[in-house]
Amino acid sequence: MSVFKEKIGKIKIFRSLKIRIFLIIMIVGMIPGILIHFGIMERYMDNAISVRSNEVQTQVRIIADHLLTYNYLHDSSNDVVNAELAQLSNLYDGRVLIIDSNLKIIKDTYGISEGKTIISEPIIRCFKGTGASNHVTENSYIEIIVPIEEKLSGDAAKNTNSASGVSPRIVGVMLTSVSMESIISSYEYLESRAFIIEILSVVILFGIAYFLSQHLLKPFEKITEAINEVKNGFTDEEIHITEYLETEHIGDAFNQMMGRMKVLDDSRQEFVSNVSHELKTPLASMKVLADSLLAQEEVPNELYREFMTDIAAEIDRENKIITDLLALVKMTRTSADMNVEPMDINAILELMLKRLGPIAARANVKLVFESRRKVSAEIDEVKMTLAFSNLVENAIKYNVDGGWVKVVLDADHQYFTVEVSDSGIGIPQEAIEHIYERFYRVDKSHSREIGGTGLGLAITRNVILMHRGSINVKSEEGKGTTFIVKIPLSYIAS
Repeated sequence: MSVFKEKIGKIKIFRSLKIRIFLIIMIVGMIPGILIHFGIMERYMDNAISVRSNEVQTQVRIIADHLLTYNYLHDSSNDVVNAELAQLSNLYDGRVLIIDSNLKIIKDTYGISEGKTIISEPIIRCFKGTGASNHVTENSYIEIIVPIEEKLSGDAAKNTNSASGVSPRIVGVMLTSVSMESIISSYEYLESRAFIIEILSVVILFGIAYFLSQHLLKPFEKITEAINEVKNGFTDEEIHITEYLETEHIGDAFNQMMGRMKVLDDSRQEFVSNVSHELKTPLASMKVLADSLLAQEEVPNELYREFMTDIAAEIDRENKIITDLLALVKMTRTSADMNVEPMDINAILELMLKRLGPIAARANVKLVFESRRKVSAEIDEVKMTLAFSNLVENAIKYNVDGGWVKVVLDADHQYFTVEVSDSGIGIPQEAIEHIYERFYRVDKSHSREIGGTGLGLAITRNVILMHRGSINVKSEEGKGTTFIVKIPLSYIAS
């Protein structure tokens, strides 16, 4: 188990951006050096062999001409030619063989193969007119083969030129073996110096990679430190790291997130304060009523009944506040359980208005339902009924004596629309943007008389958003209010 954890720890090292930048710089820096090293060294070796071969070939051709001049192939005792051959052999630490047309070695600068016959593919090809050639042997020698060509003169030359494809006659071959020891020594010397330079380059590259990997990530470390300070509560200032465009974007996103969290925190505190106030108010009323009863020794039955009725009303109010709070908490767009089924919207609205009929009658408000077409949609019946009930109930509560509430249902190919309009007191323009806030009341002075918890519109809005719909309001003080709800006919799952 410990070995497995150790392996996981080693793998995590490579997840570090700092390590990755370091490795990338090292690899990018080393690969060109390696390629250049092998390219230059191999090029040096090929070039050195080519130069040495051309140089030796030039001298061998000169000597080959002298061989013909001094008739060396028939008499190998010529001191001038032997001196040139010896000088060539000593100069390049090599060996020279002179071979006649019978493949017989007539001269060996080493003096060990004279009189012997030599048969090899390169020599045979040379006699057949392929020209000079050279190749490197396994024992690090350059073998250079040059034909000894007898140039024709007079009538023979004319006859040769007139006959196409006829070449000067090859009467012999010079095979020269040149040692590559000096080239190899130079190569090894350069390679050792190149290795030292490469080591120094790697050390310098390591330093550069380490410095850059540390320096380039400094702004990200600053962001981490700033976020940790905010997290630990040492500061609430915004983060501004502008070294890179990316860090600036991260800082801006974090600042926006903090701003959003601050708004949510303020909203939470306000919500807790409002809940505390709303829950304490009925309790305080009940406390006052109960203390009044306890302070009197003999309480008349009429007064006792009146106080107990008020206490029961406050208990009902407290219960409604708690019920609405629980409903609001459960109706979050991310966690609420939706029981979505195809439903008859006309039937739902008719049943809802029938239930609210007695409330409207007591308030002397007329309820009107207008259905412009039959509508079927995928909704959560319980939640949607609650949302529409809140809208209609508010329209009744904030209406005038003898007023009206009208509910209009319509639909197109994609959405159905419910308009709830009334002839009530209306909503001030400055209050419209706050009406969906929890516990917000437009007319606080009459809130106790009208009743309610101040949570109805907040619940309604949440239900509509859960159905991926929209709610809009138009209102004018003294003339009434219209809520327009738009819901997709087909439920769109999140």
